[in-house]
Amino acid sequence: MSKPVIVTCAITGSIHTPSMSPHLPVTPQEIARQAIDAAKAGAAIIHLHARDPQTGIPSADPELFRQILSTIRQETDAVLNISTGGSSRMTLDQRLAAARLLKPEMCSLNMGSMNFGLFPMAERYTEWRHDWEPTFLEATRNIVFQNTFGDIEAILADLGDRQGVRFELECYDVGHIQTVAFYRKRGLLKGPIFLQFVLGVLGGIDPAPEQLMHMKATADRLLGDDYHFSVLAAGRHQFPLGTMGVILGGNVRVGLEDNLMIERGRLAENNAEQVDKIRTIVEELGHRVATPDEVRHMLHLKGAASVAA
Repeated sequence: MSKPVIVTCAITGSIHTPSMSPHLPVTPQEIARQAIDAAKAGAAIIHLHARDPQTGIPSADPELFRQILSTIRQETDAVLNISTGGSSRMTLDQRLAAARLLKPEMCSLNMGSMNFGLFPMAERYTEWRHDWEPTFLEATRNIVFQNTFGDIEAILADLGDRQGVRFELECYDVGHIQTVAFYRKRGLLKGPIFLQFVLGVLGGIDPAPEQLMHMKATADRLLGDDYHFSVLAAGRHQFPLGTMGVILGGNVRVGLEDNLMIERGRLAENNAEQVDKIRTIVEELGHRVATPDEVRHMLHLKGAASVAA
């Protein structure tokens, strides 16, 4: 029997803005409710950002994260994963504040600095609910998302060594996989490695099937068999490339952070709808989705009892 497929759901992120979809969760209660429903639909890992409940702007406030995590944990045992990416406009200390306080089982970790271009999305809309939205998007024309080698090492030491956090290693291009291999060889990253191949962000690798094959071949060459991979593809590429990742023996990430649609021309009404769709695809391919406890075993996680929220 093939290994179970890990479904990650990224609930709200920091890319889309409230004007883009009325279904994007903003308040801690909305984010937690959609996370719980996504977990019940089959997502074993919940990838979390927070937003200001009044304006919807991405927030690093640890208290907002505490509210989100504590509510989710009342109704599900899903693995909770706090982003250390935040947004490109946050400092490193701001991005790490919630994870330092709440000590989650997992955190995301971007494996390099990069141009992270959201500004083309501002051209698609003419009406905005909040004044900050077009300015926030346009600012990415001139802002670099920073995760230097020193930043990565600090995160690995702070969260990994001291708190036992395991990482969703976000690789936006093949060079990021080389960085993973470098730190794996140095012993700063310990297996099993969990790679998140990210395709379709302007500034990173493009969302083509050939590029996904190239990323997997690179990981195979550099990491051998001591890793798991998952596929995250932005926008309309989410389900096609996610399905391809499952066929290749990997795992998949869905959620409104990465794609606001459920099908061409129709907004997803919630995150669970996307989880339901990818679960159907996984099962039609002859697999089953992993449970949270299976994920804890596969990725050597420390367990929910160690989370501070």
